[in-house]
Amino acid sequence: MASESPTTAPRRALHRRALSRRSVVVGLSVLPLLSGCTFDAPEPAASEAPRTRTAAPAGPVALAADSESASAALFTEAPLVVVVEDVPASVLLAAQLSIAWGVPLLVDAAGSTLADELSRLGTGRVVAVGAVAAPVEGIELVSAGADAAAIQEATGVAVAALSIDELASFSPGAPGEPPFGAVPARAEAPAGVVALAQPADSDVAAIANARAAGVAVTLVSTGDLLASGTAVSAIADARASCTLLLGPGLAAQTAPEWSVRAAASGWQLPGGGQRLFGGHLFVAIYGTPGAPVLGVLGEQGLQATIERAEAVAEPYRSLTELQVVPSLEIITTVAAGSAGDDGDYSNELSVEGIRPYIDAAADAGMYVVLDLQPGRTDFLTQAKAYEELLRLPNVGLALDPEWRLLPDQVPLEQIGRVSAAEVDSVSEWLADLVQAEGLPPKMFVLHQFRLSMLQDRGSIRRDRPELEFLIHVDGQGGQPDKQATWEALHDGAPEGIAWGWKNFYDEDLPMLTPAETMAEVSPLPDLITYQ
Repeated sequence: MASESPTTAPRRALHRRALSRRSVVVGLSVLPLLSGCTFDAPEPAASEAPRTRTAAPAGPVALAADSESASAALFTEAPLVVVVEDVPASVLLAAQLSIAWGVPLLVDAAGSTLADELSRLGTGRVVAVGAVAAPVEGIELVSAGADAAAIQEATGVAVAALSIDELASFSPGAPGEPPFGAVPARAEAPAGVVALAQPADSDVAAIANARAAGVAVTLVSTGDLLASGTAVSAIADARASCTLLLGPGLAAQTAPEWSVRAAASGWQLPGGGQRLFGGHLFVAIYGTPGAPVLGVLGEQGLQATIERAEAVAEPYRSLTELQVVPSLEIITTVAAGSAGDDGDYSNELSVEGIRPYIDAAADAGMYVVLDLQPGRTDFLTQAKAYEELLRLPNVGLALDPEWRLLPDQVPLEQIGRVSAAEVDSVSEWLADLVQAEGLPPKMFVLHQFRLSMLQDRGSIRRDRPELEFLIHVDGQGGQPDKQATWEALHDGAPEGIAWGWKNFYDEDLPMLTPAETMAEVSPLPDLITYQ
């Protein structure tokens, strides 16, 4: 950091003192009227030797985006603190000091409020690495240059150029007494805390604070907690009372408490993580158990259905780097030609009849989507009837508006439609269920092959992180017509939504092969279904 004159600098640079002197520096920018004063740091009584103290963060989840919030989350008292200039290489070196001594590390970054944190910690001595500004009055200062040799000379601790991965697992030996005197006794590690961070420069100081407090840190490659198999495993295996999310990426997690509870379930998709789209390609067979006329899923028994789903998905594995997930889309309520006892023109499968398929799919690492064709009733009423199944982690929900009828309509005489408000009512109920139960994110599928099927599509709410939305394009027939439908439905579609493509064995002219599907359907679908 370039030096500035006292008249232009927002905070005056720390005065450098010889290491043999127990001097005290007053932060002139804090108390300008005391600029001519110095103070002696009080010597602790022999029976009250200074020591660093830690505590587990309150609550099941704690967020620590930077060095100050990480210090505040883990340390309650710190007679000695390391403060470092906001330069990545310097922070990596200073982090090793922090870990070696078991004391907080604070970065002198723009907008930081170091004085407040040092006051809270009751700090009496600061080791300043590099060009930092005076944080608070009445603190003894030990200065060190921002290179390994200067740090060792000032502190007696050998540091080196480490990678962030190496820092996260850094375990120095017991340091000797530094030239300025003994360091405070190391605190016991807070119990029941697991910490996660990304291997990024912005995370280093927060990582150092966790390691200095004795908390192990697991590094993850993404700021999306549920997209990381490593993160899910770390949280599930730790069974911690508090999960500490370090750095600006993880600390910005959407719905962090739900995300941690979902991860704690330990359930993961094939390939790792709980996030459905982005890293996975779902390939499903469609139909109703025991009803061959409704699709290939019903053309064979349970075990043969699982084997067929695997066989249909297998060719895609050599065509993509995405993790291929064999899946079942089960028509759970089937549009009917007669009203039935309840008068809704929809035949509902029993929970008991569907559960074996879900359990077998789970055992095989497959995903299941329950498809609703409600007739004259509404989607929410039918969805609630299958709450028991939707509580399972590998089960999503699909709404098929083609079969959502008005009170005077019957199936096959018209194409149905659903309002955005009704879709919202279902998604809110399902998201609330996922939130309450700490379930992984659920696939929420909206079938569509005409624009009219989803009324006011652009206003459908998609702000619940518990659900991942997908529009499933169901067009059939010749490939030019299917592609035209695909393109028309993409026009003006909500950004960031996932897409599904359906291959029909009998109705497509011709049906695309897996290689053709991957090459000719653009953008690449997230779900490919066979009917």
